[in-house]
Amino acid sequence: MKYRNSLLVFILTVALVMAGCNRKTIYSHYEHTPIYGWEKTDHLSFVLSPVRDSGTFREEVGLRINGAYPFMGLTLIVEQQVYPSGVRRSDTLSCKLVDADGTVQGEGVSFYQYRFHLCNMKLEQGDSLRVSIRHNMKREILPGIADVGVTLTKIN
Repeated sequence: MKYRNSLLVFILTVALVMAGCNRKTIYSHYEHTPIYGWEKTDHLSFVLSPVRDSGTFREEVGLRINGAYPFMGLTLIVEQQVYPSGVRRSDTLSCKLVDADGTVQGEGVSFYQYRFHLCNMKLEQGDSLRVSIRHNMKREILPGIADVGVTLTKIN
């Protein structure tokens, strides 16, 4: 009986570990912004290690925002460079945070989590990626943005 219980615990542990692993997400990292506010000139940088396998990848930008953020949307400039090829890409991402009725579009209670699809990109084995994000709002310093992140998930 003791052996059977140990085997059952082992099998459940392995099953939970396997279910918790998402092998398709190859990068997910958030950077904090200053507590007094994110300045327009501050670039948040993300450096992704070389990918193991070629493929198409979905890139998302994540945001964590609290109640001090004063606007219904946010415009981000996302600049990317693929190494070693040197291919550059620049995107403007318009993030709708609150709908016309005033309903928050993110998930959470005191901090709201958002994810916005940026692009799908093809990377070859050994390619790495550098991503730089800054805001493009009229206000120089934006309060209420706690974290900005990048997630890269393999599609195929």
